[in-house]
Amino acid sequence: MSTIGKALSLLDTLSRLDKEVGLTDIARLCSLDKATARRFLVELEKHGFVEQDLDSRRYRIGSAPVRLARIRETRYPFLRVAVPFIKTLAETSAETVHLSEFSGGRLSTIHVEDPPRAHRIIVDVGSILPFHATASGLAFLAFCPPKEIDAALQKPLEKFTDHTVVDPELIRGLLDETAVRGFSISHQGLEAGVISAAAPVRAPDGRPVGCVAVAAPLSRTTKTAIHEFGAQAIAAANAISEKYYGSERLTGTSPKTRRRD
Repeated sequence: MSTIGKALSLLDTLSRLDKEVGLTDIARLCSLDKATARRFLVELEKHGFVEQDLDSRRYRIGSAPVRLARIRETRYPFLRVAVPFIKTLAETSAETVHLSEFSGGRLSTIHVEDPPRAHRIIVDVGSILPFHATASGLAFLAFCPPKEIDAALQKPLEKFTDHTVVDPELIRGLLDETAVRGFSISHQGLEAGVISAAAPVRAPDGRPVGCVAVAAPLSRTTKTAIHEFGAQAIAAANAISEKYYGSERLTGTSPKTRRRD
């Protein structure tokens, strides 16, 4: 990995932590020696990407990423366009609804709407959604070109629960079902007791750019309900696509067609 890549990886690691941390912990988490970690932190702090508390000497994310995020959202208002649809879906489904976006080779949660229920699924903004173990990941991957699917399934697939599917051929079957149905279903793939349905937000060429997902406790979700959530996710995802990109017609071929090429 390049020097810039290591520094950005450090910044990414720091962004995932829910508390300020010291140099020793940062070096350990990033598999760096303390001298290298300190050098990266000094440079990142100089440009506003990290901040160090003067009393505790611990580090946290700085203001520069926030500034860049605001610039990006102003120019490419994906979140601003999508949030009203996510809110509406959370109200109609009465379950947790989250929006993800694909960037840097990963699918990350960028917005969450919680239902007014004490017993609900907790999803954190910024969390990475594994392609094989989440409804969002399956919905995204199902509409990707075959080469990208192959690449994703050649990587080590972590088994998060007893129900996580890690056999590439079985996952391909789930992707085929998702492509035909229009939405995916993840049955306790990432977390025990959770079932989710998701649909992709697609660009005019048919490529997915993110996903809309509904996550619910398995204990109160029937087969009929999860399919209804899937249909609602499709409607929300399509509405986001149309508003963000305009009324351009999707021109991409279906994944089923592409996989036979």
